[in-house]
Amino acid sequence: MSELITLARPYAVAAYERAKETQSSDAWQDMLSFLSTLLQDPRMRRAATNPRARKDAFLGALLDVCRDHLSADGENFLRLLVQNHRLDLIQHICTLFSQYRAQDEGYIDVSVVTAYPLDDEEQRRIAATVENLLKRQPRLIVRQDKSLIGGVVIHAGDRVIDASVRGQLQRLEKSLCH
Repeated sequence: MSELITLARPYAVAAYERAKETQSSDAWQDMLSFLSTLLQDPRMRRAATNPRARKDAFLGALLDVCRDHLSADGENFLRLLVQNHRLDLIQHICTLFSQYRAQDEGYIDVSVVTAYPLDDEEQRRIAATVENLLKRQPRLIVRQDKSLIGGVVIHAGDRVIDASVRGQLQRLEKSLCH
């Protein structure tokens, strides 16, 4: 995994620099997210990794699919990824691009996974806690996972705060078994 991130880094840096240069960070974020989502489809993955497929034919078909979602810069970027056999890095490129943008713009994306829906006050408290801890403005992305039983798991950058009942039970099990 770290090897893939290392390979993706120069592409993400180039994309972010171009986005800043052209003041099109939102558009680039949308393009990269679209490509990342598109290439998660198993059929697209198979087509992208098929060694017998002609690269130019695949690229043409891919550009047709992406026509309404890519700018001229986005098309050139996609061509570069296909030409260099780096299309498989798109998810990592998208993630790194988001991190560079967040860092540059002074915020951090925070994933909050909760067993039950959070009301506005709970979200404000979590945001305030994260902001105090990291000294950056958090942008919460909340999703629900009933398997947590209760509590929350917060991912902010490389930090993880597991305040879930499931996590507590797992830690208790480890302490009892060892």
